[in-house]
Amino acid sequence: MPMMRTMVSALALMAMLGACAGRDPNLVAVVQPGDQSLDCTAIQAQVIANDNQIRSLSKEGNNTTGGNIALGVAGALLFWPALFAMDFKGAADKETSALQTRQSYLGTLAAQKGCGVQSANR
Repeated sequence: MPMMRTMVSALALMAMLGACAGRDPNLVAVVQPGDQSLDCTAIQAQVIANDNQIRSLSKEGNNTTGGNIALGVAGALLFWPALFAMDFKGAADKETSALQTRQSYLGTLAAQKGCGVQSANR
């Protein structure tokens, strides 16, 4: 019976640690309150800020992928509980997708207002 308790405790601990691996995505809303009142300068400022955020998320995604590869190798070869630390949430990719959709919306809004807004990521 003590062996079973130890095994159940170890599995519970690994499940809790696995739940902590990675962060939850913080998705930007495509349409936000006040969008219709934005002028061309404000739209361009948001596009630039979103471009910067997309670049940052790209670096984060690359780091996460590299970390997952390292943990996968370590887990497969050395210490299998390391597999529970892998990030499967894909927060950076999901946030990037949401920002790109927002960028598209801002581009449409800019065109409706006659602005010449440019995004580096479109």
